[in-house]
Amino acid sequence: MKAFHCDSCGQRVFFENVVCVRCGHVLAFLPDQLDVGALEPANDELWHSTEAKRSYRLCVNYARAQVCNWAVPADDPEPLCQSCRLTRVIPDLSLPANHEAWRRLEAAKRRLLYSLLNLELPLKTRQEDPDTGLAFEFLGDAVTNEKPVLTGHDSGVITINVAEADDAEREKRRLLLHEPYRTLLGHLRHESGHYYWDLILQNSERIAQFRELFGDEQADYGEALQRHYDQGVQPDWQERFISAYASMHPWEDWAETWAHYLHMVDALETAAANGISFAVDNSHAVSPADVAGRKILDTPFDTLLDHWLPLAFALNDLSRSLGLPDGYPFVLSPPAIAKLRFTHELVQSM
Repeated sequence: MKAFHCDSCGQRVFFENVVCVRCGHVLAFLPDQLDVGALEPANDELWHSTEAKRSYRLCVNYARAQVCNWAVPADDPEPLCQSCRLTRVIPDLSLPANHEAWRRLEAAKRRLLYSLLNLELPLKTRQEDPDTGLAFEFLGDAVTNEKPVLTGHDSGVITINVAEADDAEREKRRLLLHEPYRTLLGHLRHESGHYYWDLILQNSERIAQFRELFGDEQADYGEALQRHYDQGVQPDWQERFISAYASMHPWEDWAETWAHYLHMVDALETAAANGISFAVDNSHAVSPADVAGRKILDTPFDTLLDHWLPLAFALNDLSRSLGLPDGYPFVLSPPAIAKLRFTHELVQSM
């Protein structure tokens, strides 16, 4: 993610900030600018951007529920921002903990949407496209009263179990499933991979190349799932896959690779925005400007990889220095790298 600054005073601010701590200006993310803007009150609930020279309204979920920090252009009749209008089911707010869970879910979703917008990927709501539009449902087990809510994707609808927004519960599940990495943003990235498989890949001319790298997705998913849980993970999965779960079925291999690609390019952009450079080897260092912002779309995959590997090493080194688990608990095998290359080239072709 790019580095954001207050338009009024230049103070460094974060993607999630709603007020500048130095000058007191109200802040909001302006999706049409892909930037955090400082706002000044105008009239009739309108705000004026000090930099973009446009008028905006605060998203209803910003102004009333305090779970959002995005703005809506004044000429857009929708009361919800581009992110919030994608959510068609919110957690049951009669349960005290669910308001905070909703805030965390929306915050993670907004980071995902920033990535999708930054990569110029197709993104429509179900209202705009009832057949292929995207929607999110945030559900808790107590709502169904039948069986646990499964985080997943089905025909453009991404469902996230509200329990994943609870750090303790998510960590318990991570340990139970022997996962090295489990985050709310990671779930959303993974499930978006299933969505984009349906939208841009399954009927494309790249499907033959996909099957060469990932396998035949026409293999029975139910049987693969049952085999995965009955027999366990393939013993050689690290030689061919980005994660153990990716070895279950080509669809999951794709979704895990897609999530990892977003993970990689977002971290690279963040490092570049902060002026961080890393030595590729003992002789020279890469320039962070090479992967700044939307230039990622114009960057060859090998260049991204040359930046990524030393950054990942540094992330783990820093984490261990702080007494924390590795920030990047993955090993990239040659087949996994080939799949990431395929993903990058697919995104570039959009």
